Amino acid sequence: MSERRVFSGIQPTAGSFQLGNYLGAIRHWVRLQETYQAFYCVVDLHSLTVPQDPAELRTATMTAYAQILAAGVDPARSVPFVQSHVAEHAQLTWVLQGLTGFGEASRMTQFKDKSTRGGAESASVGLFTYPMLMAADILLYRTHAVPVGEDQRQHLELTRDLAQRFNSRFGDTFVVPEAHIVKETAKILDLQDPTAKMSKSQPGGCVFLLDPPKVIAKKIRSAVTDSETEVRFDPAAKPGVSNLLTILAALTARDVETVAKAYQGSGYGALKADAADAVLAFAEPFAARVRELLDDPGELARVMADGAARAREVAAPVLATAYQRVGLVPAG
Repeated sequence: MSERRVFSGIQPTAGSFQLGNYLGAIRHWVRLQETYQAFYCVVDLHSLTVPQDPAELRTATMTAYAQILAAGVDPARSVPFVQSHVAEHAQLTWVLQGLTGFGEASRMTQFKDKSTRGGAESASVGLFTYPMLMAADILLYRTHAVPVGEDQRQHLELTRDLAQRFNSRFGDTFVVPEAHIVKETAKILDLQDPTAKMSKSQPGGCVFLLDPPKVIAKKIRSAVTDSETEVRFDPAAKPGVSNLLTILAALTARDVETVAKAYQGSGYGALKADAADAVLAFAEPFAARVRELLDDPGELARVMADGAARAREVAAPVLATAYQRVGLVPAG
């Protein structure tokens, strides 16, 4: 097993992962278990930056954890845990907030975008400071590699800056993490608006993996294409068709150009039907495994507790070192 570590997390903000979550992130978590010491986290504390129904959040957290396992994250090869079960995440966040300038935090584009949409007065302080929590998530495990999309790249740069700043002021403590860019990452677009990224906020064009098979198949067969009939991969001119090709290629482990050639002269109906079949070939056994895990909450809680204990074994001494180096008196 490599001594290099990878960390990633996902919020429990919906009852079901969507296809973009899986193809863009979670399936790569599974692969990274082979080459890294992997720490994977349901980041429930991040969810508190916006209002939550407590009962719904608890259910969503359990369901998200079950989905990570069902997708192939193996507790024997990685450390899957729930963020709030490891108190060191919140504790290191406070230290890092003391190192972060107000102007530096103000420049985070996600905060600016979200506060603009919702109104700055209604934005929580947690939304403003959560990049420091994200930094703590990563630095606690002396993480070497972080899988990131473009929307999180700025936050990783802040994490790198904070690690370097801490090391410079207080001594070498944190690993400065690098972005792990997966070359074959599939960017999955909205089925009804293929100019936008697939998102739970637009459910009409979003494939939720725990939905009934008929609902999933109908969404894919109703996907927007164009007025032509030729199947080819051309994201600029044919975004809807290209999105279907991307989905099918990703789920069948083929390159998109090879998939496109297979539909020359076939039209869009065959492509949609095959894309629906490929999604269901993954989604149906995935949903069955999620139900199996949720039907045994005691065992799921046991696996969660074991993951949290193993995460704390790494996080606690890192936090203790950080506390000592900034001058905090140890307790007892």
